[in-house]
Amino acid sequence: METNSQCFVPFAGFLFFCWTILTKFTASHGIFGYGSFWKGKICIFLLSVECGLAQYTKLGYAGNTEPQFIIPSCIAIRESAKVGDQAQRRVMKGVDDLDFFIGDEAIDKPTYATKWPIRHGIVEDWDLMERFMEQVIFKYLRAEPEDHYFLMTEPPLNTPENREYLAEIMFESFNIPGLYIAVQAVLALAASWTSRQVGERTLTGIVIDSGDGVTHVIPVAEGYVIGSCIKHIPIAGRDITYFIQQLLREREVGIPPEQSLETAKAIKQVACVHLKMQVVTQTSAGVSNQMQRKEKEEENRHARLLGRVEYFANPDFMESISDVVDEVIQNCPIDVRRPLYKNVVLSGGSTMFRDFGRRLQRDLKRVVDARLRLSEELSGGRIKPKPVEVQVITHHMQRYAVWFGGSMLASTPEFFQVCHTKKDYEEYGPSICRHNPVFGVMS
Repeated sequence: METNSQCFVPFAGFLFFCWTILTKFTASHGIFGYGSFWKGKICIFLLSVECGLAQYTKLGYAGNTEPQFIIPSCIAIRESAKVGDQAQRRVMKGVDDLDFFIGDEAIDKPTYATKWPIRHGIVEDWDLMERFMEQVIFKYLRAEPEDHYFLMTEPPLNTPENREYLAEIMFESFNIPGLYIAVQAVLALAASWTSRQVGERTLTGIVIDSGDGVTHVIPVAEGYVIGSCIKHIPIAGRDITYFIQQLLREREVGIPPEQSLETAKAIKQVACVHLKMQVVTQTSAGVSNQMQRKEKEEENRHARLLGRVEYFANPDFMESISDVVDEVIQNCPIDVRRPLYKNVVLSGGSTMFRDFGRRLQRDLKRVVDARLRLSEELSGGRIKPKPVEVQVITHHMQRYAVWFGGSMLASTPEFFQVCHTKKDYEEYGPSICRHNPVFGVMS
């Protein structure tokens, strides 16, 4: 009996050692991401993005390339009728506080009042936002908030007061162990590191974020947004969809009205070539002519179907996107202009059109070269300006660039070092979340 107990002690110690190593490995690598067993080591993402008149929230766990859920940022509540005595109304209000739906379920509840607590990326109703977060965490992610660090995103010009409100809800209502608030444009820059075009990791660049509702051009220097230089273009994916839908109506294709919008979306995603690209190839004449004929036939086919959809680059519709990018960079401090031209990053589903990046790079290069030639002419040839490198970064994660950038950064050990912890919150208060340090460049 003694022998068996003596053998069991070192064996138990060995099992404990293996268990410790396994726990540390799985925690640091995000394995078993859907459970709350690995306490404090799994990061949850919540992302609010604007899509036309609506807002959508993307949520899931760090380490994944795409969000697990994409839901409308709305909440359906039952509004109490103002009848009966005060006690009865108080009881009814308490019941109604528990009777609400979020996301697609909220939209499908015609007898409820549908509210949108987020407008243009900014939270306007914090009471509704707290209830929205409650269902996001417990119903969709099925997580215990006490066991998870959170990374949440904000638009570029979010106010410090909003960060404090968010910290109060997350630390006091949900008792989370740590919180980091990231700017969406910075995460999009981090996602571009996966591109082969990127030689070194940098958080200086121009982010062109084009979704369904609006297109933003955001300059970032060393991880911090230059807020005074941000510009937006009131044209994005939804406008192109409506444009195609109108063309289909004019051509009397015969598509039922209730299906015209979905048909226009399908055409935009499948058949829409952004622009005619005049790419000079150095191949033999035979191969070059064959490729040109093939491209010409394809362009003619799309032109007959859709006309010339040049919303983003045709000055007849608006100021071209290349001119907007150039104007934004010229408004930035002179010492960051060259790095900005060198790192123009695309983000969002409406930047996925074929040849979008190549056309933008070509047009932007023309604008820059024209300015350099003008400068040389005005100096009478005495000054030879140094050429400016223009590079537009495209990569396969453009559609979910913000999500992927955050997922990638939150999977690094450095993330836990920059998170604001519950202990810090209790010691210093919500003001600690006014500033969130940049990280990830050297990791």
